[in-house]
Amino acid sequence: MDELLMDWNGLKTFIKVVETGSLAAAAKELGVNHSTVFRRLRGLEQDVGAKLLAQQANRYHLTAIGEEFAALGRDIDAKYNDIERLIVGKEYQPKGHVRITAPFNIANRFIPQALKALRKAYPEITVELLASNQEVNMNTRNADIAVRATQTPPGHLVGRKVTSFAWGLFAGKEYLNSQSFQTVSDLKHHNVIGAAGQMCHLPAFNWLEQHYSGQITIRCDELITMSHFAETGQGIALLPMDQLRDNIECVMLVPDIPASELWLLTHPDLKNVERIRVVMKFLTEYFSGLTEMVN
Repeated sequence: MDELLMDWNGLKTFIKVVETGSLAAAAKELGVNHSTVFRRLRGLEQDVGAKLLAQQANRYHLTAIGEEFAALGRDIDAKYNDIERLIVGKEYQPKGHVRITAPFNIANRFIPQALKALRKAYPEITVELLASNQEVNMNTRNADIAVRATQTPPGHLVGRKVTSFAWGLFAGKEYLNSQSFQTVSDLKHHNVIGAAGQMCHLPAFNWLEQHYSGQITIRCDELITMSHFAETGQGIALLPMDQLRDNIECVMLVPDIPASELWLLTHPDLKNVERIRVVMKFLTEYFSGLTEMVN
């Protein structure tokens, strides 16, 4: 017996004609034209070597062998659809590992919340978060996505600014209950928490050094640490608005200091990788929504 070679499109078309009763209706559901349905149907009958459908009063009816073939064909078609869904799902469901680097406060406070919805929508994407205030070399692929607070993002990376954080003067609630503070110039009457190390190079702390270096009694090289010194009542800290939380208050904004811009960046070779694109999208949507909360 010769081996039967069957066109799967022909089988799907046959089943659709049986379900709808006409070539025109089948063509509409399959998204093809009438002649394509006719050609597929005739080709299937030639492969089978028997007439499967007979036309009566502008509708198609199963022949005897057509009824048997339709019963088997429906099972085959259902299995084929299952395989098709599996293949399509695998192809378009992003998966894989994504490394993100972000400054300590952004990593601790914002990234987990930003990726909460990602975990549900794309469970096959795994995330590694590298919390560091040091810039990771993206050329060595130690990270796929960098969240950076900068006014001048590196030219060799691609991405976008997603939000910005104004700078203000912060103090603990108990401290404010016992101290008077009306204007920025009142800093000269208070202990001030200043910067150390690489933090000294930021424009905000350059301003602080120029105007109030004599009032600085504590220095830190990390913003979260500064905020905790302020929270415990040991002075006024100059901080970006992303440091705002329950036990520390922003006394006033400092308009002379330019806002810190937050950028999402990746290497140009990775910008079209689907899993990277998906994670960037979730982060962008989250940080873009923070603007009113932190400014």
